[in-house]
Amino acid sequence: MKKQLSQRWLISQSWLRFLIIILLVIGVFFRFVNLDKKIYWGDEVFSSLRISGYLLSEMNEQLSNGRLFSIEDLHKYQYPNPEKNTIDTIKGIILEDSQILPLYILMTRFWVEWFGNSVAVTRSFSAFISLLTFPCIYWLCQELFESSLIGWIAIALVAVSPVHVVYAQEARAYSLWIVAILISSIALLRAMRLKTKVSWCIYAATLSLGFYTHIFFTFVAFAQGIYVIAIERFRLSKTSIYYLLSLLAGFITFVPWIWIIITHPQPQAVDWANVKQTLFASAARWAGIFSRTFLDLSINSSDPGKLKIALIPFILIILALMIYSIYVLCRRTSKEVWLFVLTLIGSVGLPLLLVDFVFQKRYATSRYTLPSVLGIQLAVAYLLTTKITSISTKVWQKSLWSLITFMLIMGGVISCMLYSQAQIWWNKYPEKYQEYPKIAQIISQGNKPLVISDTDNILPPIQVLGYLVDPKVRFQIVEKNQLPEITNGFTDIFLFLFEPSDFLKAGIEKVYNSKLQQINHFVWKIIKST
Repeated sequence: MKKQLSQRWLISQSWLRFLIIILLVIGVFFRFVNLDKKIYWGDEVFSSLRISGYLLSEMNEQLSNGRLFSIEDLHKYQYPNPEKNTIDTIKGIILEDSQILPLYILMTRFWVEWFGNSVAVTRSFSAFISLLTFPCIYWLCQELFESSLIGWIAIALVAVSPVHVVYAQEARAYSLWIVAILISSIALLRAMRLKTKVSWCIYAATLSLGFYTHIFFTFVAFAQGIYVIAIERFRLSKTSIYYLLSLLAGFITFVPWIWIIITHPQPQAVDWANVKQTLFASAARWAGIFSRTFLDLSINSSDPGKLKIALIPFILIILALMIYSIYVLCRRTSKEVWLFVLTLIGSVGLPLLLVDFVFQKRYATSRYTLPSVLGIQLAVAYLLTTKITSISTKVWQKSLWSLITFMLIMGGVISCMLYSQAQIWWNKYPEKYQEYPKIAQIISQGNKPLVISDTDNILPPIQVLGYLVDPKVRFQIVEKNQLPEITNGFTDIFLFLFEPSDFLKAGIEKVYNSKLQQINHFVWKIIKST
């Protein structure tokens, strides 16, 4: 690999590293800036409930008894407190969220206990963990390509990659999953190179780490097995035996949680993915997922069609670059290199692709295809490095590829700038949550506002709203098909129903001789009849 790089670049590599360090600083900045500005949406609210140690059933029982309570009372079920300990956190995951692996939740709980209760602190753990991506991807490039320059280019691409920045500011396990994938990949390649028992034990430990980080890490481990078997030409060699023993050791540590998933299934956790979609919609969705690796303007289904059409050429160029990078990788590198990248790309991407296109589901989402994104970034980093520095590349071609590299980097920087200033982004389901800031503003304008709702709307709607409204707002929640006892002393009373309740609307109008003035699809203002 090193022999293929132009000697004329050896002097300028120091300047290249300097520019990449600047990009690294920019990437770190974007990961931590405005951590608490984005709406704290449904998935994050569920994460915080698990961190608190309370069960959903406990929260519903304690909040839906018709009493008045404040935002502080809501936040009791979002942050660690003396009433619940680590055992309660694990118990909550087992009973109500078994598909959510416990490692991230436990680590974040300790983080929040140490640094304090706030949205910024909760999200900062993901941001901090995401910083480990930089040394890990550099180390992986060293093991895979034996090239520090490719490692530096990979760092530059990851530093300002919109999808990495987006999930670095999410109170979920995705940043930790990225690091687990990279560490296990490094450990595997290192073990295959060193062929020592210690290195294979380290690999087994990284498998255990990955298994307890994200459920889809099992696909990554399976893909790594395919890679080892293919490299060993389906022979039961010493390397194959050590791999199987390492996999067995890592899998044994995960067996207890597999039993928990089987005995405490949560099928409703993937109800959102069972929506039927056409082949064209699936293709468009996949194109958007992969293009966000380098360019992300937060385009969603509610945006104007003209804007989507205007982005099509850019998306096609990005997809073409990805395909070409994979082609060049397969043509110019050894089997040990290109097969590793292909198995990483296909580990989760291929199963989701089959489910989406064969069964017309919509399981594909950027947070699930992160292994594929990492593989693509490795391929693109190899392509850009070789095109810019190869001896066989002509001067005008080097200039062209330098321009392409600059455009990719600028696309990422611009995307991260837009994201840093936005309150809501595509990953927070704007079609569902974009109304919340407006609702919070309307409610907070009152002098002494009261929000009424029922049990079906506590999690996530009321909890999400609790992060947006003014502390003066009070809440009153009742059981389903029950009416609240509305007390005097409030200047503005609102009925908030993200999940509809005709009983509550009709009952308030009839029993309290009031009219409901509809403000939007989810909020009504209660006005007493004169």
